[in-house]
Amino acid sequence: MRKLIFAAASVAALALIGPAAAQAPIIIKFSHVVAPNTPKGLAAEKFKELAEKYTDGKVKVEVYPNSQLYKDKEELEALQLGAVQMLAPSNSKFGPIGVKEFEVFDLPYILPDLATLRKVTDGPLGARLLKLLDSKGMTGLAYWDNGFKQMTANKKLLTPADYKGMKFRIQSSKVLEAQFRTLGAIPQVMAFSEVYQALQTGVVDGQENTPSNIYTQKMHEVQKYTTLTNHGYIGYVVVVNKKFWDGIPADTRGLLEKAMKEATAYGNGQSAKENDDALAEMKKSGKTEFVTLTPEQDAGMRKAVESVYTDVAGRVGKPLIDEFLKETRGATN
Repeated sequence: MRKLIFAAASVAALALIGPAAAQAPIIIKFSHVVAPNTPKGLAAEKFKELAEKYTDGKVKVEVYPNSQLYKDKEELEALQLGAVQMLAPSNSKFGPIGVKEFEVFDLPYILPDLATLRKVTDGPLGARLLKLLDSKGMTGLAYWDNGFKQMTANKKLLTPADYKGMKFRIQSSKVLEAQFRTLGAIPQVMAFSEVYQALQTGVVDGQENTPSNIYTQKMHEVQKYTTLTNHGYIGYVVVVNKKFWDGIPADTRGLLEKAMKEATAYGNGQSAKENDDALAEMKKSGKTEFVTLTPEQDAGMRKAVESVYTDVAGRVGKPLIDEFLKETRGATN
């Protein structure tokens, strides 16, 4: 796969050589793994629209949704090699390339609401995390929301004991591995594009995701129950190949930053709406039964995963977890 990605990068580089290169538009290939009608998909299309508008066509953005170019595990390498210029991977995807700090977003119940999340991402802590990506050949541009995760399975998940022995698909994240192992479940890392079939065929028993992802990938059609836990958050970091980004003329780059800022505000505004709409559509379909935890059941789940914070402190960094908690829990006290 690395050879194929490298070949694609070489072709992309050769396309810029020649007398017409100065007049040719700057091409930004924006690859992502979800459907166009999800929060990320909508934000990517908005960025394309605004980038092309503000630069008067000097920049052309090509959006490739639904893993058309690369799957989860391949896309960051493709970006680093220059085969694509822009991605919006979920926070947990940066752990495997050595930026483990973003996995702090994966800790269960660490974010109580979107207002608290925004306090982190729009503040100095969020900016400091983005700077960690520079050493990996990429520039972090923005944080995009997906939303809060729910659990799905073919059985009701009411207590920690209900998870015991079940196989759950997860994104590649040591924090998420620890979360499910703490519950006695068996975590299995799997590409997003493969989840529906894995659920349908019983390769995995359940998964965690936002309503918009569950609905657009039709996961609710092959899962009898959706337990409304809001236990975790899925967000994305928009990244661009650093060498490519630094090579764009400063005035054009400024216009692209403006487009990204507005696309971010638009996409994050759409996120809550898309998730609400997805929940409504799934309820209307009657293909999955929704389960709401009682306050006692919710408290039991929270208590069961408390130890995850200690388990992953060595990986993510205890000072970072403490700083994160000061921002998130301090906001609700």
